[in-house]
Amino acid sequence: MAFRRRNKSYPFFSQEFLIQNHADIVFCLVVFILIGLMFEATAKTAFLFILPQYNTSTLSPEGEVSLYHYGWRDCVTILFYFLITIILHAVVQEYVLDKINRRLHLSKSKNTKFNESGQLCVFHLVSSVWSLYVIIMEGYLLNFSSLWENYPHAHLRFQVKFFYLFQLAYWLHALPELYFQKVRKEEMPRQLKYISLYLLHIAVAYLLNLTRVGLVLLFLQYISELGFHISRLFYFTDESHHKLFDMWAVVFVLTRMVTLTLTVLAVGFGLARAENQGLDWEAGNFNTVIIRLAVLLMVCLTQAWLLWKFIRFQLRRWREFRREQAARKRAAIKQPARTLKRDTGHHENGVIKAENGASPRTKKVKAL
Repeated sequence: MAFRRRNKSYPFFSQEFLIQNHADIVFCLVVFILIGLMFEATAKTAFLFILPQYNTSTLSPEGEVSLYHYGWRDCVTILFYFLITIILHAVVQEYVLDKINRRLHLSKSKNTKFNESGQLCVFHLVSSVWSLYVIIMEGYLLNFSSLWENYPHAHLRFQVKFFYLFQLAYWLHALPELYFQKVRKEEMPRQLKYISLYLLHIAVAYLLNLTRVGLVLLFLQYISELGFHISRLFYFTDESHHKLFDMWAVVFVLTRMVTLTLTVLAVGFGLARAENQGLDWEAGNFNTVIIRLAVLLMVCLTQAWLLWKFIRFQLRRWREFRREQAARKRAAIKQPARTLKRDTGHHENGVIKAENGASPRTKKVKAL
């Protein structure tokens, strides 16, 4: 299974060899783990990589239901899906984005940004649909107060836990992809910032048993980011597409307002009025004043930073637009008026006479 077209062969275990063949190497590791399912001696270890761990069966009105909590063995499952996301990243790059890039003929800098937006567009689309499905199936929309009631939410359904494990695996895989994709040093700090912020927020929601609030906030964030990257892709294909950025700007501001409101409502008021106040590691209860304030501060600072970046982005767009308008006006003023050239002579008996009265020289017609 080859993901990259190899125009040149490199020495084994060299840097270029690793970059060019990293998806094939990871694919071999995944196949090796899957082969372990075929043998009884290694099946339990293989299931440790593939399936979420720490499940308990409980009785409910729907029947027997399996619920999950977190533990250190989740790191093994995250590692497996970390490898899976590297393979999926290579598939999207090779069979979708590279084919589009060959048709667009973008510059090197635009090509890098196009690949980044293409990858994130696919991920945000899948994650937003997935999170919306989980929200509907769990009934969070019909019972909004369930986001903070009956805290701690230490026991999760399979679809909720698997969603969080996959999210952690994806954002962890984004770190080595900076090396595999040969991202420029100038772009490294920006990408490391938002990767770290995603990992921080998802890990906090998962470890502090704030998975219900975190799920809704992730859905809102992914919808906003999906709009931005779709607008960016259309802009790279045709730079006249500016209206999509205006639509995204409205969605972005609304998302920030809803995120702040929901966080304050759930964490600041909902958990503050809960009866089980205190710190209990065994029960997974982290409902203390200090932890609530730390979560609120983290979310508010992140939203403020995103708004600051958004304002700078809009100001830069406005300045570029004003610059283009001024350049067009200057070009229209400097452009000389077009005048029609008139013959300097006059007509006499159907023949043009020059100013001195002499008739112009007639051209000899060559015989065919």
